[in-house]
Formats: sequence, C-alpha cells, structure tokens
Amino acid sequence: MPAPARFIDVHIVQSVPFANLNRDDTNSVKTVQYGNTLRTRVSSQSWKRATREVFQERIGQAALRTRRIGERVTRELEGRGWPQALAQRAGGHAAAASSIKFELAKDPADNKQFLPNTVLTNAMVYVPEAAVAELADLAEQHRQELESAKDIKKPADKSVLPKDAVEAVLRSRNGVINLFGRMLAEVDDAGVDGAVQVAHAMTTHETDVELDYSSAVDDITAAWKDSSGSGHMGHTEFSAGTFYRYATVDLRDLAANIGGEVQAARELIAAFLASYIESLPQAKKNSTAPHTIPDLVHISVRSDRPLSYAAAFEKPVRAGAPGGFGEVSRAELATYAQAANTLLGTGRIVTSGWASLETKDLTGLGTRHESFDDLITAALDAALHPAKDGAAA
Repeated sequence: MPAPARFIDVHIVQSVPFANLNRDDTNSVKTVQYGNTLRTRVSSQSWKRATREVFQERIGQAALRTRRIGERVTRELEGRGWPQALAQRAGGHAAAASSIKFELAKDPADNKQFLPNTVLTNAMVYVPEAAVAELADLAEQHRQELESAKDIKKPADKSVLPKDAVEAVLRSRNGVINLFGRMLAEVDDAGVDGAVQVAHAMTTHETDVELDYSSAVDDITAAWKDSSGSGHMGHTEFSAGTFYRYATVDLRDLAANIGGEVQAARELIAAFLASYIESLPQAKKNSTAPHTIPDLVHISVRSDRPLSYAAAFEKPVRAGAPGGFGEVSRAELATYAQAANTLLGTGRIVTSGWASLETKDLTGLGTRHESFDDLITAALDAALHPAKDGAAA
C-alpha cells in the first residue's frame, strides 16, 4: 500500500530570451547572488500573479484584491440605477462597516478614473469577485437607512450597514482563495492558509544585465528639412537566460480549505499546474515578446515533504560545447534529483514523471510523458486516488 500523497512538487527549466520579466523600484532587472555568481531572478510574487491570472481564466472564477471595495460597490449600484450621490454614500458605508480601519482617498482632482472622496480600507481586502454584488445586495436591503444617513467623511464615522453581514462577505471564498490563500488579520476568521508555495525563479547560470539604449523620433519634426535628433531618449535593463522554477501544492492544506472534496481538489490542482507551467510575467511584453514554453517540466508526488532542486544549480552550469544552457540544465536537474531522492529514500515518492523538448532519457526524473497534460493527469491520478472513506488519499 503506497504512502498517502501529501505534496505535489513541480520543477521547471525554461529558457527566456532578451526580456525584463520582473523589475525593481528603479526599473532594473531583479537579481540574486547564488553560488557566488550573479543570477537573473523573477520574484515569486510576480510569477504567482501571472499564474493566478491564467488560473482564474481556466476555472472561470476571479478574486479581487483592493482597498477600493467601496468604490466597486458604488459603481455596481450606479449600474443598478441608483443616484450617484446615494450610490457613493452606500459604497463608503460598505467600506467602513467592517473591523478594518479606513481613510478618505487623496486622489488627484484631474484623475477621472477615481471617484472623489472615496473611502479606502487601510488593509487590502481579498474577496471573490461576486462579493461586490453581495455587498450591493446588502446596500439594497438597507437603502432606507442609507438614504437618511450621512456620508462617511472621517475615520470616526460609523456605518449604518450591519458589521456582521459585511464581514461575512469579506470571509467568503472561491477556488482562487482556497488555493492561493488570504491574509486579512483585521477580520476574525478571514485568513486562509494558502495551499500553494512558489519559489523565486532564478537562472541556472551566471548572467549579465544589459542596458538597451532607445530613442523615439518625433513624427512632426522628422519631416522638417535639416532636422536631426529625437523626441525622446532613454535606456532600459534586460537580461536573458535559462531559469529554474519551483512550486509545491500542499494537499492537506487544500483539503482543509475545501472540505476534502476529491473532484474539487483535482480540478483546482490541475488548473494550477497547467497555469503555472504556461504562465509568464507580462512586464515589457510589448517590446520583448518573450513568450517561450518550458524546456522541461518534472512533477513529483511526495508523501513526506516538499523538495526543491534549486541546489542543483548552486554551482552555476556552464554552456555546452555548441553553446546554450538548456541541455546542460536539464541534465543537471535529472542528476541532482536522482541523487537527492536516493539520499532521502525513494519510498517517499508516490510517483514522478516528466515531459520535455529533451530527446535524451532523463531516468532520474521518473516516467516520461508525451505532453504536459498527460504528465499532470498521471500525477493527479496517483495523488488523489479515492480512499475507502471517499476522501482524497
């Protein structure tokens, strides 16, 4: 009888051309010193957001992270035919009704995107998209009280909407929140432990950051005789490389979030794995279009603990004889995986497999599959086989 599955680890090797997938506050490429060499890095937050956006499309659910929940309620009520002033009052009361402290926004007067005097929550709420309509429904139920109430203008003002009902909406979840989790300490029992952990991606080799000089021609002055120069000049940092990416799904945490429903777990994990594999942060996409796919995906279902293979690249790989880091990175990953699992004991592996552009046999990564879809299906079949009580094993 195999040990019950606890974690699904996904390891990816992916080559990305000239790009700046993730910038810091100075628009510079993010980097990390690892193995005493400089690597290009993409933060876990950046790749997780890219994954979440693809994931939401796949499952047909969305979550909203914002301090402007009241403004969204206002616009929802305006769409229902409420007068603008009353709709804005209702939005302010919705934002002020919970335990979360709030303030009035100081948006530029000429910014037409924002409503004036919007009430902002001091903490970002993270709720299903449907929560906006639910808060608007609550305002509908209390329209008479709102019509006779005053606008929310300062933190000491009290909302006429029932706190318990508003906070019940803020505690609501969907598949996005059940998988990725939620941090909202200001509202009791609103926090959700995420079932997914995502590592910062980094190149398997040393990289150099390059400065790209650019200029833009002014189309009007360019037509003038004897004109020269440009209308704009600037520079941006870019790099290129082969990345190692890693994420893991904690099956026990996910089961706790969704009540142990095997089919629901399967659908969420399948959508996450496919989204993580195919996603790419979108920074500078219009000027670089770096839309590659992974060179290699390896998925391991484990009964013990998550296991990252990042240490395989602590010593930076060197390009092969014809050049290129992809082939040597894939081989290094397979070699390290086999050694690490031999050291820990292969009995902890429920199943493992891989799919890749690689033509060689990487035996250290388990069974080869023809496609990413086949690889995901095999991993889920092993991880979520029904137990006798009907719960996920």
